[in-house]
Amino acid sequence: MAIKDRAVSNWLLLGVVLVFFQIVIGGVTRLTDSGLSITEWAVIQGTLPPMNEVQWNEAFEKYKVHASKQYLSLHADMDLKEFKVIFFWEYFHRLWARMMGFAFLFPFLFFLVKKRLTKRIIRRLGVVILLAMCAATFGWIMVASGLNDDSRTWVSAYKLIIHLGIATTLIAYLYKTYLISLGEARGKDFKLFTPFFNNSTINSNKQGAYKFGRVLLLVLFVQILLGGLMAGMRAGLIHPHFPVFINFDRFLLALDSMNQSIESEIVNYEPSSSIKALVQVFHRAMAYALVIISVIYGFFLKKRGLLNRYSKLYLGVLFVQFLLGVLTIINCFGSVPVFYGAAHQAVALILLMSLLRFDHELTHANK
Repeated sequence: MAIKDRAVSNWLLLGVVLVFFQIVIGGVTRLTDSGLSITEWAVIQGTLPPMNEVQWNEAFEKYKVHASKQYLSLHADMDLKEFKVIFFWEYFHRLWARMMGFAFLFPFLFFLVKKRLTKRIIRRLGVVILLAMCAATFGWIMVASGLNDDSRTWVSAYKLIIHLGIATTLIAYLYKTYLISLGEARGKDFKLFTPFFNNSTINSNKQGAYKFGRVLLLVLFVQILLGGLMAGMRAGLIHPHFPVFINFDRFLLALDSMNQSIESEIVNYEPSSSIKALVQVFHRAMAYALVIISVIYGFFLKKRGLLNRYSKLYLGVLFVQFLLGVLTIINCFGSVPVFYGAAHQAVALILLMSLLRFDHELTHANK
């Protein structure tokens, strides 16, 4: 049965907003070196923070012991008041996740009992639940990678990008589910990821736009993961200059410093300036590639009369995102700037959703 009103769509949109802020809060948690401040994964007991001075001191001592490399390297002179600041961000990140669970579960059960969900939406929500569980589980796996390891200052950058990749997939899939439910509320059946290039009623221009857009989505997703790798390795600190390479010889020296055992450097990347330099090169190169491909895509759409407000929105947001990337990198002196880094991540998600919206509208236009 079709949805009779937009209540379900509004609920799903709320879910998108909640996941969006969860990812942004996670970014701030990472940039403020807060991720290792809570050393246990207490799903129920961890709902409440330490409630008195004794409990706070216990939490602080656990941090000193289980995240000893980070504590000694970055926060050796930290007092309890300063510890409470980094504890706040990790606690807030976990509390927001719990809040999302409640905001999703109870309305879901209500709509399910009231038969306000179509079978298609129920199936998609099953995938959403699975992705959310994977994100939460891998979030702890990521945190655990930075605990009780004297060789690691932060969590594993590789596990971080897996966590980020799952979260990005979650918000993209949930946003598409919202768009589908919105179409059903209007009495239309939007079919997601339908290979309409097999439909004989579709002209070649729209086929090409569809295929081109999917390539762009893939490039954007890879770029988001590279951004996570940049942040996880603090690779921006290697060369905080734009557009030219100041001290280019020094940058090349970092690339040339790879020893013969590159595999060990990739695994143990913290002391390796060469691996971080390569990651920055890849992230910058992918940014240029994304901009060039997007501009070509814009001209492609305009020539075929397919340029609409959503594709224009994507191109506008892309410009803002590129600018934020530049501002982030040129302010990476000593540490990654929290404001620019978090804004850069947030706009990346907006960029992704704007492209998904255009993709969805393009698909619907061909029905």
